[in-house]
Amino acid sequence: MNKIIILIHCKDRPNIIASVTNFIAEKGGNIVYIDQHVDRQQDIFFMRLESEFNSKTFSTDNFKDDFKGTLAEAFGMRWRIYSSEYRPKMALFVSKYDHCLYDLLGRYNSGELNLDIPFIVSNHEDLKPIAERFAIPFYHIPVTKDNKAAAEDEQLRLLEAHHIDFIVLARYMQIVSSKLIDKYPNKIINIHHSFLPAFVGAKPYHSAFNRGVKIIGATSHYVTEVLDAGPIIEQDVTGVTHAHTIQDLIAKGRDLEKIVLANAVKLHADRKVMVYNNKTVIFS
Repeated sequence: MNKIIILIHCKDRPNIIASVTNFIAEKGGNIVYIDQHVDRQQDIFFMRLESEFNSKTFSTDNFKDDFKGTLAEAFGMRWRIYSSEYRPKMALFVSKYDHCLYDLLGRYNSGELNLDIPFIVSNHEDLKPIAERFAIPFYHIPVTKDNKAAAEDEQLRLLEAHHIDFIVLARYMQIVSSKLIDKYPNKIINIHHSFLPAFVGAKPYHSAFNRGVKIIGATSHYVTEVLDAGPIIEQDVTGVTHAHTIQDLIAKGRDLEKIVLANAVKLHADRKVMVYNNKTVIFS
């Protein structure tokens, strides 16, 4: 059984869905999932489709060529076709906080995440024992203001050597430069608390506590050159009251960060995210 995922966006016009589904039927495919959305403000059509093919002679490459020549060019589509058998390769970047790392590795170890983790890289050595516990290679690449460019060159060599598809900043406390962003556009996922930009600095939870906030949250987004302003993949919030301490806020925030980041990673790995004009379309 061959299963493929098709992601499409283009100017909205009649007959797109019928043309795609008829094309798949003519190729002997069986559609097992289809969802679509039209952005009425920008007149853009989005679609995600999964299809199965029983033929032993089915070739994803041949299907892509035929799809391009028959449909993509005719409708002016931006499109991607993925084989469901391929597990994307994810690199984890970490610093000293371990809660997101533990959560992702636990989910990965239990088979919850449809991906592979070739390595973990960090600007500190604190989390190396965790990587060893999960039998994942760990690379220590220190980063300072004097060696940042050289450090990113070393990171890029690792990423290319392991054929990494996307990067997750699991509380990596360094600003990623355009050198990595340009190489991995909409393929670097970050997580942070949702106090930004109201409570910035080293102790946002303390500032929020002093202000008496009633909700805290977490946001996971793709990294762009504009700090913490990339397309949002997943968000969540939880309520707090006057009875909660600063430590309660920190604990609640870390729980949210783990869940929100894991959901964002799953959505990306399962090819359920489409980015357009710094916004995302998230399919179920």
